[in-house]
Amino acid sequence: MDEAGGRCARFETWAIFRQAAPSAPVWRHSFSSRPHFGQNLIVSIQFTIAVTHLISRKRPTLVSLIGIALGVAFFLAVSSLMRGSERDFIKRLVDNSPHLTVYDEYRVPQPQPAVLSWPDGAVELRRVKPLREVRGIRGHAQKLAFIESLPGLRAAPVLVGSVVLTFAGRSEGVTLNGIVPAKMKGVSTIEDKMTQGSLEALAAHPNGLIIGEGLARKFGLSMGGVVSAISPTGEPRALKVVGTFRTGNAGYDETQTFALLKRAQGLLDRPDRVNRFILQFDDPYVAREVGSLIEARIGYKAVSWLEASEDLMSVLLVRNLIMYSVVSAILVVAAFGIYNTLSTIVMEKVHDIAILKSMGFHARDVRRIFLAEGVLLGLVGSLLGLGLGLGLMALLIQVEIKPPGATDIVHLPIYWGYDQYLLALGFAMVSAVGAAVLPARKAARVQPVTILRGMG
Repeated sequence: MDEAGGRCARFETWAIFRQAAPSAPVWRHSFSSRPHFGQNLIVSIQFTIAVTHLISRKRPTLVSLIGIALGVAFFLAVSSLMRGSERDFIKRLVDNSPHLTVYDEYRVPQPQPAVLSWPDGAVELRRVKPLREVRGIRGHAQKLAFIESLPGLRAAPVLVGSVVLTFAGRSEGVTLNGIVPAKMKGVSTIEDKMTQGSLEALAAHPNGLIIGEGLARKFGLSMGGVVSAISPTGEPRALKVVGTFRTGNAGYDETQTFALLKRAQGLLDRPDRVNRFILQFDDPYVAREVGSLIEARIGYKAVSWLEASEDLMSVLLVRNLIMYSVVSAILVVAAFGIYNTLSTIVMEKVHDIAILKSMGFHARDVRRIFLAEGVLLGLVGSLLGLGLGLGLMALLIQVEIKPPGATDIVHLPIYWGYDQYLLALGFAMVSAVGAAVLPARKAARVQPVTILRGMG
C-alpha cells in the first residue's frame, strides 16, 4: 500500500478510537497500563470497532445474519413439529392403555418344591404335570387393597377371556373384559369414547354388553340388540347391547367387549377370580418404579407402559437424534458464512489491526474484537430467527390433515415449550462463536512491524 493508503488506514483506526473515547487523553504508553484507561473503556473500544467492522461490510453481514436466522427458524419449526408429534403419540399411547398392568403370572417361574427342599442337590424332574386349577390372581381383594393404598394411582380389577359372539348366523371371536364400572372410570378412557350408552347403563343391566362400533357394524347390531355369547366351556349366554364405543383403532373396536365382572366370571367359569389389575397414575412416568415395588410385594408380574413400548420409545429416540442432526447441520452451514465474513474482514483490516497493536492493543484485545463480532452476528441472527420461527410454528398449527382411514380432520401437533428456544439459541451461538475463533486467532497473530514496514 502507498503512503496515502497507509495514512487513510491510520486515520480510520484513529477515528474509531476517538469515537469510542472522545474525552480520553492521548497516551503514548502501551495499553498495558490499563489502570489509566479502565477496563470499561477497553471493552467500549473493542465493541465499537467490532460494530464498525460489521457495518462497513453490509452485504456479507446481512448474508450471515440471514443464514443464522433461517437456521434458527427451521430448527424451531422442525423441532416443534417433531416434539409435538412425539408428545401427541405418547399421550395417545398413555391415555388409551393402562399405565401399569399386573398379570396373573410370574416374571420368573416358581421353583419346584423338590428344588427348594434340596437346593444343593442334583435334582432332575421329568414329566412334571402342573396342577389343574382355575387361573387368576390369588387373594385379589387383599392385593388390590394394598395397591389402592399407594398414593397417586387408581386401580381396577379385570377378568379377561375369550368368547364367541353369534348373531343372525354370524360368529366372531372377541375378547371379553369383565369390569367394575365405577372403578373402570378412573383407569380407562372408554367412557369418553362411548358413542351410545354409558358405563352406568352396564352397571344397571346384569346381562349388559358394551361393544365397539366396528363389531356392531359387522353384526348389524344396534342398541338393545341381543347377542349370544359362548364361553370356552360351551355354555351360551344371551347378552344385551347397552352401549357402543369408538376409539379410532379398528382392531380394538372390532375385538374388545365389556361386561360386568360377575357376569364375566360366570360366563368364563372363573368364580371370584380376576386375572389383571390395571392401574392409572397421576404421573405416568413413575409407572416403572411403582411397578417394581408392586411386583416385589405381591409377586405377580407388573408391566408398565414404558416396558411394553420399549421398541416404540427407541424409535422415537433415534428419530430425535436424526432430527437434531439435520437441523444442526443447517446452523453449521450458516456458521461458514460467518467464518467467511470475518476472515475477509481480517484480510482487509490487517493494516488497521497492525496500527491497533502498535498503539498498545494486546493480541487478546484483537482476538476479543473478532470474537465479539461472532457473538453479535449470532445474537442478532438468533433473535431474528426466533421471530421467524414463531411465525412458521403459527402457520404449521393451522395446517389441517386427514390421515388415511380417519374420519376426523386433525391439526399438526406443535410443541411450544421454552426449552426448545433455549436449545436453538444455544446451537446458534455455539456455531457463530465457533466460526469466529479461527479468524480471531489469525488476527491476533498479526505482526505490526512487518505490516507497517510494508505500508511505507
